[in-house]
Amino acid sequence: MPSVIEYIPFLMEGSLWTLSLVALGLSLGFSLGLPIAIMKFYGARLDAYVWFMRGTPLIVLLSLLYWGVFPALGVKIGPFETSVIALGLRSSAYQSQIFLSALNSVDSGQIIAARSIGMRERQVVAHVLLPQALRISLPSWSNEYAIMLKDSSICFALGVMEILTRARYISVATGSALLPYLLAGILFFSLTHAGTSAIELIYRRVRIKGTLGAG
Repeated sequence: MPSVIEYIPFLMEGSLWTLSLVALGLSLGFSLGLPIAIMKFYGARLDAYVWFMRGTPLIVLLSLLYWGVFPALGVKIGPFETSVIALGLRSSAYQSQIFLSALNSVDSGQIIAARSIGMRERQVVAHVLLPQALRISLPSWSNEYAIMLKDSSICFALGVMEILTRARYISVATGSALLPYLLAGILFFSLTHAGTSAIELIYRRVRIKGTLGAG
């Protein structure tokens, strides 16, 4: 029977799949979550979408899309693509709240001043609100990265070849469960620490002096 050590490269390759899920899921969540936050900031009622996505367990959302919605629409989408969409939709709800909170923290006096000098609302958003809100939101966005990284393991349910799926295959192939799952845990911890540290470094470089935690 092969040893777990022989499968380490196979397990490490799963990190690329996991990081791809996280990167694409966060990107989709950002592209949807930021507009939602801006619309909510200006009074749009999108609470139903946000509450549905935040209140639905990821495994239910994955199942709903993969075995329900897409087949009903006659659309053939693979497990990886479905996982990215599910992660992104769920993340968009959380990211919208992160960005909305950041937008609300921008001093209203700046908005009034921008309007008083003739800036249009689109310019106010682009040149006053977003440059500050995006920087303010980085610490919370770091948490979203860590959460999504761990949630990506649930994509094991669709057979996506990420870290946990590969750990399961190694466990079956070697007849050993302890070491494969221990190594998987170490990989998740390492990726979480590396990602959050990188975002923290970016935040320290772009933070706004005088804001909470900016020093």
